[in-house]
Amino acid sequence: MTDVTALASPPAPDTRNPALRFVLVTVFIDMLGIGLMLPVLPGLVGELVDSPDQQAYAYGLLMMVFGLVQFLAMPLLGALSDRYGRRPVLLLSIAGLGFSYLVSATTTSLVVLILARLVSGATSACMTVANAYAADILPPSQRSKGFGAIGAAFGLGFIIGPVLGGVLATSGDIRLPFWVAAGMSLVNAVYGWWLLPESLPREQRRPIQWKQANPVGALTHLRSLHGVGPLLVIYALVLLAQWIMHTTWVLYTTFRFQWTPADNGYALCLVGLMAVLAQGVLLGGLVKRWGEVSLARRAILSACLASIAYGSVPEGWMLYVLIVLNMLAFTATPALQAVVSHAAPAHEQGLTQGALNSIASLCTVVAPLIGTPLLGLAASLPADDWRLGGTFYVSAVLQAVALVLILRYRPAPRHDDLPPVQASV
Repeated sequence: MTDVTALASPPAPDTRNPALRFVLVTVFIDMLGIGLMLPVLPGLVGELVDSPDQQAYAYGLLMMVFGLVQFLAMPLLGALSDRYGRRPVLLLSIAGLGFSYLVSATTTSLVVLILARLVSGATSACMTVANAYAADILPPSQRSKGFGAIGAAFGLGFIIGPVLGGVLATSGDIRLPFWVAAGMSLVNAVYGWWLLPESLPREQRRPIQWKQANPVGALTHLRSLHGVGPLLVIYALVLLAQWIMHTTWVLYTTFRFQWTPADNGYALCLVGLMAVLAQGVLLGGLVKRWGEVSLARRAILSACLASIAYGSVPEGWMLYVLIVLNMLAFTATPALQAVVSHAAPAHEQGLTQGALNSIASLCTVVAPLIGTPLLGLAASLPADDWRLGGTFYVSAVLQAVALVLILRYRPAPRHDDLPPVQASV
């Protein structure tokens, strides 16, 4: 789940800087566009195939393509911006994203929709370039605030996007959210073309270093950190379980409870709000009380139990209650990230967090390969058949394995001056 900690008490860099404002708007529109599509993309796929099981398989393929290309593009876009400057890479990414939405809004071909998602996955990885741009234009004392503001824009887009997409779809045109996303992206690209300056001087640019421009190199770095091997497995299991639920949620609620795009928009908005509350308001106090490892244990247990309940409840309204009751689960990912960061020296923090992001991206590729085929097998079953919740039960098993591993985990020595991470339950 997206870390939206910055939303709780957003920092205040100099937002009068037009370049920084543009970066914030870009990140917001990026996530808003993705959020707009979440409640309606499965329905659009359903218009292009002949049966519910084909809909599940095709939707899973779209999600896999998006995640795979984003996984590969994140470090590549950063390397390209180091070589050619931030401005052209950022503007081309924004325009490419708008073009992919435009194609999605007009196509009647599943193949063309897949190609559009390929472009969308590559260009939506512009978060890397946005962070680099902010680092270029802000003094060191203001960079953390700038990154916090970018995180706030990211989280705000995820909260608003699903609701807006669901509301727009109630007009009867399921493609309307794609038109809106395309219009916002293309207008933003034109605005940036006229007003956005370059942030990276030519004398500071460097040739592309292909060993650093691929995610595999970043992942191998984590192997050198003492004592984090079990944590990486736990982190991957938790994220994989989350993404299996994420990629099948809309189809599951449609098949089982006949939810509309608006229903799913409201539910996904509630997910975003709970993430903000858990990560932005409660996280600090919970870490102080229990420590990161113990908090992660409780959060994973909560997620495991909630996954079973998601797949078992007989009424759709109960899902809203479960989302609220499962608030603690949203602290698992940032708690685990913190524990991994303690094992890395200060000069490797950026590389370490980048490698963790690569793991997260890889989970977005694997999850549709597991979740959507499983849901496709059950798509033709009666709405009250318990097997429709199979994807949630698989997520629960993954969470249970992660829980067993973290109960046995003992923190490695830290590289900072903070007290040792508490390991008691």
